[in-house]
Amino acid sequence: MELRQLAYFVAVAEKQNFTRAAERVHISQSGISAQIRQLERELGAELFDRSARTATLTAAGAAALAPARAALAAAAAVGQAVGDVAGVIRGRITVGMVVGCTVTPLFEALAAFHRAHPGVEIALLEDNSDRLVQGVRAGTVDVALIGTATAAPAGLEALTLVSERLVVAVPPDHPLAHRRRVTLRDLADHPVICMPAGTGLRTVLDQACAAQRLQPVIALQAGAADAMADLAARGLGVAVLSESMAESYRDRLSARVIDDVDIPALLCLVWRAAHGPAVRELLAYGRRAFGGGGLPEPAAAGDDPGDSRAAPPEEQ
Repeated sequence: MELRQLAYFVAVAEKQNFTRAAERVHISQSGISAQIRQLERELGAELFDRSARTATLTAAGAAALAPARAALAAAAAVGQAVGDVAGVIRGRITVGMVVGCTVTPLFEALAAFHRAHPGVEIALLEDNSDRLVQGVRAGTVDVALIGTATAAPAGLEALTLVSERLVVAVPPDHPLAHRRRVTLRDLADHPVICMPAGTGLRTVLDQACAAQRLQPVIALQAGAADAMADLAARGLGVAVLSESMAESYRDRLSARVIDDVDIPALLCLVWRAAHGPAVRELLAYGRRAFGGGGLPEPAAAGDDPGDSRAAPPEEQ
């Protein structure tokens, strides 16, 4: 029995799909299947029921899952203990990012962290905000950049990076483009283009509409602001964006703040309170890249203040 086989087993159990699990651990689908089969032969029992579209755990697989996770955690702890003594951070960190949100400071933080700690493997995962929050709570995602209507999802630590009003973005010849004041009721008179459920912007819109008992017609949904802007520019509906998102399309769309939506759309970094040194260091680099905000400064590695492995990046 090898640790990599246990890692593959846990990946399939969590993804419930051999192909998606293979993508997660960066091997071929046939490779992960062969390794799982070999593990099953060694254990003398099938770990997965493969008769359906999803790979579900058998009774033997369910019994093996917790010990497998514990074995992997123990192996990681060995490496971390040695790394702590040597002043070197190693391991793997999974960073989540809400779909369709390109945030340059996050990429700068990841690049600076990678230069300082090359022994840490970085995995980047895109998903909607709700599923990223679930991943952080479950421990499958270490740090996530999410859109939200609340500053701190329950049970998590959070740093608010952006707080903005919702706007409607429409072509210059659209009736709403000539109004000085736009309300949710005005919005309800037109087909709406918005983010899918589970995203921060959609949560803000849904909460505001529920408070006024309004049910706008959601004509189209798109996970990327560029797609929403293109659809709105072609007259297929009014796009609901944040202020900074709409600013990128001012050459072809007019933006009007939705006057009676007081709930801000927030962009936040979220993480669990209990985290390891790799997460702590990444959060510190995030603080630098985003210009402060209450995250801890990077800790020095070892006793040498000139140790370049932990030296924080220069101010952006």
